[in-house]
Amino acid sequence: MRQPDIEIYLREENLDALTDWLGQQLGSLELKGWNGLTRHGTLMLDGHPIPMMIVRKAAGKWASVWFDSDATPWDTDLDCARAIHAAIGHEVRCSVGGWSEEQGDADVDLWMKVNEEGEAEFTWALKP
Repeated sequence: MRQPDIEIYLREENLDALTDWLGQQLGSLELKGWNGLTRHGTLMLDGHPIPMMIVRKAAGKWASVWFDSDATPWDTDLDCARAIHAAIGHEVRCSVGGWSEEQGDADVDLWMKVNEEGEAEFTWALKP
């Protein structure tokens, strides 16, 4: 089932590799300057704008990368994580599946990681 948006987590030192890949391989990428820890931008895919937002230090040294659209090349966060890991070779994390507030906090700390060892579920206790 296609998710309404896509969010992955990437270590901050790998953000340049991600944005280079997005702009070179998927479409044109326009990023605004940093406003504190947040950066907004638009990825153009086949003439369709995909709004995106990068938040540094979203989880310690991990940055959140959010694509605010259901028209991305990926059906799920995990599909995106797989593609980004394959492209840039760095670990990518994402939720185990879609989540809504109605589901409550069950499994809120259960995540997926995609890295050179493969894919695995793990507990990631994110601290605000």
